[in-house]
Amino acid sequence: MSAEGGTKAIVAALAANLGIAASKMVAFAFTGSSSMLAESIHSVADSGNQGLLLLGRKRSERARTPRHPFGYGRERFFYAFVVAVVLFTVGAAFSLYEGVHKISDPHEVEKPVWAFAVLIVAIALESFSFRTAIKESNTLRGDDSWVRFVRRAKAPELPVVLLEDLGALVGLILALIGVSLAVVTGDGVWDGVGTVCIGLLLGIIAVILAIETKSLLIGEGADPEQEDRIVAALESVGEVDHVMHIRTEYIGPEEMLIAAKIAVYHDDTAAEVARGIDAAEAKIRAQFPEARLIYLEPALGESDRRNAPTAEPSPEPAPETPAT
Repeated sequence: MSAEGGTKAIVAALAANLGIAASKMVAFAFTGSSSMLAESIHSVADSGNQGLLLLGRKRSERARTPRHPFGYGRERFFYAFVVAVVLFTVGAAFSLYEGVHKISDPHEVEKPVWAFAVLIVAIALESFSFRTAIKESNTLRGDDSWVRFVRRAKAPELPVVLLEDLGALVGLILALIGVSLAVVTGDGVWDGVGTVCIGLLLGIIAVILAIETKSLLIGEGADPEQEDRIVAALESVGEVDHVMHIRTEYIGPEEMLIAAKIAVYHDDTAAEVARGIDAAEAKIRAQFPEARLIYLEPALGESDRRNAPTAEPSPEPAPETPAT
């Protein structure tokens, strides 16, 4: 993914959430709406999440060390997972608690004009952030569906920002509905119901993010189509008979490790095998710039093992005649 595009989406979301959080806090102070309080906490949590994503990007750029010979690319996966945990514990859990509390002890929404004004402004700002995330994602998504993009993306920032912004927009609409029903009916229970719905929404998004980022953190390989192209690139080299087996793993969003055992011909010299390996690596890197580490192990194929000449067994020495 484009580092510039991912950073742009994160910064846009951070700026929007900081402004929204401040306005929601003001609205809560005037209205006493639990939906507004839940949305305020949600925006504060989102702002912190964007800060974590930026921190993860920065820390992942550190040079490799003897203790971490493959570098720190997985830092971005780790901080994206932390974002999912924060979204669940701070955003979802607090909203559910506040919503249940408001339902059990409802209060009338005071000065609802403040709530409506802030929610409308927040929807506008969040729409801007969501639009930026969509625009940056479209440059990488290609023909994939949005679900497939979120599931297959190796760089976690854009999927995280997309789902956060989507959850924020839907949450704002739920808060608007809850406050509106509470004002129209004069029953503050509806405000609590809207808050509970926001909490459930955040919980669902947090679980999705946790599952996807956990998979990246453990280690994901190349997609089947990518692996087929890697095998085809290897087997297109004249010195390579076929690929015996291959393993791939993303050790960072833009860093892929490729290890393969390739069958070579038994009558090739060591120099020819070395040239073939160099050519195979060059072909892979031309198609996959993220393939930073490539390890190829040459071996004889089964047919070559059967056909390769074997050394003649040396004749057994004649038994010595004992001296008389």
